[in-house]
Amino acid sequence: MSRLIGVGVGPGDPELVTVKGVNALRAADVVVVPVMAAPDGKDGGEPGRAEATVLHYVSADNVVRVVFALNERSDRARREAAWDAAGGRVAELLREHGTVAFATIGDPNVYSTFTYLAQTIGELVPGVVVETVPGITAMQDLASRSGAVLTEGTEPLTLVPVTAGSRVLKEALAGPGTVVAYKFGRQAAEVAQALRESGRLEDAVWGASLGMPEETVRPAAGLGDEPLPYLSTLIAPPRRDGGRGGKL
Repeated sequence: MSRLIGVGVGPGDPELVTVKGVNALRAADVVVVPVMAAPDGKDGGEPGRAEATVLHYVSADNVVRVVFALNERSDRARREAAWDAAGGRVAELLREHGTVAFATIGDPNVYSTFTYLAQTIGELVPGVVVETVPGITAMQDLASRSGAVLTEGTEPLTLVPVTAGSRVLKEALAGPGTVVAYKFGRQAAEVAQALRESGRLEDAVWGASLGMPEETVRPAAGLGDEPLPYLSTLIAPPRRDGGRGGKL
């Protein structure tokens, strides 16, 4: 029986992979890591965060790089063709080896490439068993590194991808509770303006490349007009003036 296991390997710090995640990676016959495509559609060469993390625990001989259209947003046909090719390659590995782990940054059920891969594999490999191993998310890591508290008492938590547009972020900031924004780097100026308009700029914090040598964790008040790394994360807590336990 073929098994496809999506393993969350965290935001970039290899120490944030769970014991269960490490065991799943080591037990798999093959570990697939996604890599971005070069302009010609082939392997771009640069190792991604997932691959760099996996190599702390698994021999390179057991790791297979598969090109995914991670950076293709404008050409739908090209993106679909790349997804079909990636799915076909993983299907081949499943038929050949039986158990394939797919390493994904963060958590495999939160804005993950694994979701789309699992859908494709379900069509290509009838009867395949799909499993996931949860991973530490960027918002959890940023909260830890910055000292930001994600939720208290009855506060809700809203997670939005800014790739959906700044309007989605503005609507979330107008509501209660903490707002977390993913993938906002290319729209940093718009995000900063939305924070000012909502009165949330002062307590907000952003981070990028968490757990890596080039890590950045800074107050959102310093956001300017220059774009940031694409995978930047923002935490915008609500105003908390009720004292300890004030929102229970």
